[in-house]
Amino acid sequence: MMIDIARRQATPWHLWLVGLLSLLWSGYGGYDFIQTTTRGEAYMRESGFGDEMIAYFNAMPTWMYVPWTLGVWGAVIGSILLLTRSRWAVHAFALSLLGAVVSLVYSKFINPPPALPPQLAMMEWMPYVIVGIAALLLWYASAMAKRAVLR
Repeated sequence: MMIDIARRQATPWHLWLVGLLSLLWSGYGGYDFIQTTTRGEAYMRESGFGDEMIAYFNAMPTWMYVPWTLGVWGAVIGSILLLTRSRWAVHAFALSLLGAVVSLVYSKFINPPPALPPQLAMMEWMPYVIVGIAALLLWYASAMAKRAVLR
């Protein structure tokens, strides 16, 4: 017990900043996941999706819900674990990154979606942004674990 207390590092200010920003980012992903899976077409239409994009999402194979769920909820849980200084944040962010990468491969190479309307054109890059942020969060949590900030 005394050894563990002696090795524990003080919480750096940036852990709170990264943890809070991560929770806000992934929280929106959780909101989008819930809205898409429960409200379906109505939510997608409110988001600016047309008939082709809605049909694409509705035709998504059931197995794709596994990486989507891992990506979204792994990040939410990882963010909470990071804020509680738990080393399990590393594992949660690793699962999130895995889910994000599988989702990116599916949506960019296996079954690309139809073209987006001009007002949503920037969303073409969103899978890459998500993977990049997931990789940075995994790297950050790993670095904090190595520095003994996470227990």
